[in-house]
Amino acid sequence: MRYFMTFSYDGSDFRGYQKQPKGRTVQGEIESVLKKINGDKAVKITATGRTDAGVHALNQKAHFDFEEKMDIEKLLHSMNSMLPEDIYIKHIEEVSDNFHARFDAMGKEYIYQINMGEYNPLERKYVYQHNKKLDVVEMQRAMKYLEGTHNFRAFTKVDEEKDDYVRTLSQTNLLRDLKDVNKITLVFIGTGFLRYMVRNMVGTLIEIGEGKRRSEEIIDILKSEDRTQAGKTANPEGLYLRNVFY
Repeated sequence: MRYFMTFSYDGSDFRGYQKQPKGRTVQGEIESVLKKINGDKAVKITATGRTDAGVHALNQKAHFDFEEKMDIEKLLHSMNSMLPEDIYIKHIEEVSDNFHARFDAMGKEYIYQINMGEYNPLERKYVYQHNKKLDVVEMQRAMKYLEGTHNFRAFTKVDEEKDDYVRTLSQTNLLRDLKDVNKITLVFIGTGFLRYMVRNMVGTLIEIGEGKRRSEEIIDILKSEDRTQAGKTANPEGLYLRNVFY
């Protein structure tokens, strides 16, 4: 039987989502719990994608298989009672055996939160503490140049060798916090994202907001397909996988 789950996690104390030989990971913690529930038989979970160390998820998705049919409510309760406090399973449902959490996904939404105001130590793991004013109008103008179908090689990891760097960003937005004018949220919705793509776009947008670049430079950066032409990689703590669309 195949099960599909939605879960959230605080990425602060993980070395990332993907299981690794050393270090604490989200996948490792969940698979460890499922193994116990499954009578000490290993269970592999397949997520929509991986997040890096320090990156959070509000609605990550994954599927996994059990040989026997499970009571979903009991499974949900058991998992949450055994998982550490920085992971929470929000929903589980039974799906067809040919469903695939990664390959069936139609798109994803990432958000990046920035504080332009006074440094806040309580938010340091969840909101990027830029602590300086940014030209948000110019940043929003730059984000519009990222929309559409482009080769995003200039915005991915330098040694990330792929056959296809083309992705489509269907929507971008810059939102102001009505309760705190110093807080902004950058929103990116697309068909898929390359490794470090969002953080590299954000790093470039921050440089535009600082006046170090013009918004129109996004056009030339995309055409260059050269990582060295884009800005530095933004810190991970402001980044959240907010949703996955099917």
